[in-house]
Amino acid sequence: MSTKPSVGKHVVIEDDVTFGNNVVIGHNTVILKGTRIGNNVEIGANCVIGIIPGGNTRMRQQTIQSHSLLIGDHIKIGNMVSIYLNTTIAENVFIGDHASIRENVTIGKGTVIGRNAIVELNTRIGENCTIQTLSYITGDTILEDDVFIGPCVSMANDKYMGAKEYVLKGPHLKKGVKVGNNATILPAVTIGADTIVGGGSVVTKDIGEHLVVAGVPARKLR
Repeated sequence: MSTKPSVGKHVVIEDDVTFGNNVVIGHNTVILKGTRIGNNVEIGANCVIGIIPGGNTRMRQQTIQSHSLLIGDHIKIGNMVSIYLNTTIAENVFIGDHASIRENVTIGKGTVIGRNAIVELNTRIGENCTIQTLSYITGDTILEDDVFIGPCVSMANDKYMGAKEYVLKGPHLKKGVKVGNNATILPAVTIGADTIVGGGSVVTKDIGEHLVVAGVPARKLR
């Protein structure tokens, strides 16, 4: 049963929104229809939560299976954050200021999404991951548990950059992968478990597990 949250000034809460216990919402935040918020959740100021995806005819047409956004228990959401419908965020997740999380995303428990980070649609993020400031997690990406993404890392999911038809596929980073700041990971690349990618590297092809790679293109270090 929905309980009444503690709200700041000029907060908008649409119909069909439910709250657990001890929910705090900052000034000027908008909570849209279909949002489900758990217990002990703090949402900052100027956020928009539960956005319906939009676009134009040139953009990929996205089918929304569930017109709801599920936000678990013990979650802290910073200021000026945007989160779309049909996404599930597990317990004990932290989302920093100015972050954006698109539709059809799942985020596992204990994960940290840093300031100004962007998580695009159809992405799966495991438990206890860290995605640091200004990182771009492209659509159709898989990050398994315990993955570390340094600041300003960039990923891509369109091999031909719109020049021809292509099934979009982002990188797949397996359990325990660590990626240094400003690295770039190209579409459909798989990085094996516990591999470390050095800062500034460009990963152009699949990499095995338990390795250290660096460079442009990234190569195994001795």
